Amino acid sequence: MPSPFVELYGFRILECPADGPKLSSGRDATDVLSEAFSYDANVIVIPISRFDDDFFELKTRIAGEVISKFVVYGMHTAIIGDITEKLNQSSSLKAFVAECNRGPSVWFLKTVDELHRRLSQLSQSTEAHF
Repeated sequence: MPSPFVELYGFRILECPADGPKLSSGRDATDVLSEAFSYDANVIVIPISRFDDDFFELKTRIAGEVISKFVVYGMHTAIIGDITEKLNQSSSLKAFVAECNRGPSVWFLKTVDELHRRLSQLSQSTEAHF
């Protein structure tokens, strides 16, 4: 069985499989965090296939509950996949994603290449503070 983590730019990254259980509550996020901590990971990568459509409906509060778990526990989290269609349907979701992407904790990214750029930038800014 291949390892669920990789090291990149000085970060230990837990890669969640696309076909794993859906993250639809804070409890589900806690389960992923537990796995990340067991591998001493400091970044979690989650494909959008791990989220139901309800996650992207902000009125359900699922996104806020899940995202807040990652932020509270200080875990960098990248949600990878194209959600352009969902963003075009909801100005609230667009604002939520833009706010997440401005910070250092949770990012919604279309591609793994975007993740590489973010981690490279984050590692450079982190090194500057040591």
